[in-house]
Amino acid sequence: MENNEMLHLAVRAADDKKAENIAVLSMKGVSVITDYFVICHGNSEKQVEAIAREIKEKAVEHGYNLKRLEGLDESRWVLIDLNDVIVHVFHKDERLYYNLEKLWGDAVQLPVETILNAEV
Repeated sequence: MENNEMLHLAVRAADDKKAENIAVLSMKGVSVITDYFVICHGNSEKQVEAIAREIKEKAVEHGYNLKRLEGLDESRWVLIDLNDVIVHVFHKDERLYYNLEKLWGDAVQLPVETILNAEV
């Protein structure tokens, strides 16, 4: 399934750039916008930018359509829209402030280790 491959790709790319506290929310039945949110953070603007660029590059390299990328200029909250997967890469301070996991508390949180270890 394409969106599962895209989810694995995004999570692995974030992990490769040492993203912290990666969370995956299943948005199925909660939102019509997307199937999954991937939420993570970096401890500096440079790390946020590196994480976001890695996810973008891996998506393009694997032929996925990058619908939108916003926030890279300031690298405090970068949104990467891959249609069925939306990735939020925060600076640590912004992640604490916006707290998307609480905002979308009805969404099921998926185990990241299972995603990282899965064969696609």
